[in-house]
Amino acid sequence: MRAAHVLVRHELRLVVSLWLWVARRRHGLGEGTGFGYSRGQGPMMLGFGFVVAIESITMSVLLRNHPAVQRAWFMVDMYTLLIIIGMHAASVVRPHVLDAGSLRVRRAAHVDLRIPLEKIAHVRRELRTTHERADGELDLAVGAQTAVTLELTEPVVHLTFLGRRRDIRLVRFHADDADSLVQEIQAIRQARSAPSPLPDLPV
Repeated sequence: MRAAHVLVRHELRLVVSLWLWVARRRHGLGEGTGFGYSRGQGPMMLGFGFVVAIESITMSVLLRNHPAVQRAWFMVDMYTLLIIIGMHAASVVRPHVLDAGSLRVRRAAHVDLRIPLEKIAHVRRELRTTHERADGELDLAVGAQTAVTLELTEPVVHLTFLGRRRDIRLVRFHADDADSLVQEIQAIRQARSAPSPLPDLPV
C-alpha cells in the first residue's frame, strides 16, 4: 500500500513538472541559484520516446484484428511516453539549488537532498563515468556520469524512492556547469568562514 502511495505521489510530481515546463517555470528556487543537469540526457530521453512511438505503431498494426488488446496496448504505450516526457521535464524544472545556507541536490522528481553548507568538508570538480554502490555514498549520474563530488563532515539523511533511510557522507552528482557550481560553493563557504572585521576604535 505504501509503495502504491509513493508511485502516485511521484506521478503527480511528474504531472506538475510537465505544467511547469510548459509554463517555463522552475520549482523550488526561492532566493537561491539554480544549476541544471538535464542537458546531457536530452538525446537519450528523445531516443527512449522514439522507441516507444515506433513500438506503438508496430503493435497497432500487428494487433489490428484484436481491437480491445490494441487499445489497451496503445494506452500503455501512451502512459509510458508520458512518464518519459515527465521525467525529462522534472529534470529541467527541478535543478540543483544553491543558497546562502545549503545546497539542494536533486534528480528529476525522485531525489531531493538538502545539504547544509557547513557540513561540506570538501567540494571538487571530478568527472566520473563508473560508480560502484557503497555504504554512505550517493551517486546521481546523468548519462552515466557525475561531475561534482562532495565529501561531508557528518552524514545527512537521504530517503530512497520507497522511503528507506540512508546516511550519506559522500555525494557525487552531475551539473551542466560544474565548474561554476563548485566555485560558488567554495566562495560562499570562504565568505562564511572569513573573520569579521574589527570595529573602529573610538577617537
